[in-house]
Amino acid sequence: MDRTETIKRIRKALKDRSGKPWSVTGGRGTAYGWITIDAPPARCTWRWEDPVNGIKSDDDWREVNDCAPGAGHMGPDDRKKLAGLLSLDKVHFQGVSIPAASDYWQEYIDRAEGRKPTRIGEQYWD
Repeated sequence: MDRTETIKRIRKALKDRSGKPWSVTGGRGTAYGWITIDAPPARCTWRWEDPVNGIKSDDDWREVNDCAPGAGHMGPDDRKKLAGLLSLDKVHFQGVSIPAASDYWQEYIDRAEGRKPTRIGEQYWD
């Protein structure tokens, strides 16, 4: 299976299962084979806000939904939904990055289509 077909299958499966679109895109240049799953730009309206009193720890930051579409990142509801669709514990606010390897691609096709993965990708870099 090639990258284009993998992207199409993941995108279709996530939309079919959730009822809403997801951004599934391939990397460029040296990241060509990598695939990213995220909310589409129209739903990327969240940002991190630093507190008025200064940052004392990571816990001081708060997430707010007040950016123009495409100017921010995926919100908590989309992260929770995407994590559930992919059977993951959590999803980063910048989405899910799938490495450039056929085992990873098959793992995420299976996850997106609601199946237990038939293969699990293994890290191939240092």
